[in-house]
Amino acid sequence: MRHTSFLHTPPIYKPPSPATTTAIPTTNTSMAHPPGYRFYPTEEELLSFYLPNELEARRDDLHRVIPVVNVYQHEPWHLPKEAGELCREDTEQWFFFVPKQEKEVKGGRPSRMTATGYWKATGSPTYVYSSNNKVIGLKKTMVFYHGKSSGSKKTKWKMNEYRAIKEELDATKKFLVPELQNQLSLCRVYVISGSVRAFDRRPLGLGTYEIGSSSLLSS
Repeated sequence: MRHTSFLHTPPIYKPPSPATTTAIPTTNTSMAHPPGYRFYPTEEELLSFYLPNELEARRDDLHRVIPVVNVYQHEPWHLPKEAGELCREDTEQWFFFVPKQEKEVKGGRPSRMTATGYWKATGSPTYVYSSNNKVIGLKKTMVFYHGKSSGSKKTKWKMNEYRAIKEELDATKKFLVPELQNQLSLCRVYVISGSVRAFDRRPLGLGTYEIGSSSLLSS
């Protein structure tokens, strides 16, 4: 069984500004496509490339495929039009960077309610491992329910929420410890179709492992 602990509190996420980011050089008027583009990135690409680059404000072209959107301020069926400009015509899945809510910053639980319903976690959170078997993030799956309280109905809308894990030096500056980067998450929104989706047809070997309940993952 794998055991991972998280230390330290990372800084609050701030969206990148043009003054602190760098665009990909191009030889024509259209910007080069990011890695994984058509756009079917693996979980490893999401957690090893897209999320870390957004957290550290290293790229200003990522929002063409993954914009910063508070998904809980929108009904799920309205989210496709909020997708990145290169992905708005996608009919399978849509990706968003979601900043930590203000109440989370103050130590509270996040609100996953929208005007017409709410997102509910299903199953246990899982660690996501890279192709070289290194833990790189956490994954939580949610289902959208239409309506309130006991009268709500489960819909076909689902969401995978990813949070990055990064190794940082401990207080002694001698050992690397895994740290949960929870100031920003990356969410994949999709509709249950009953068929094998392009995202699920990506190469195998990128492990996700169930980790059970934990106070760090209960929100």
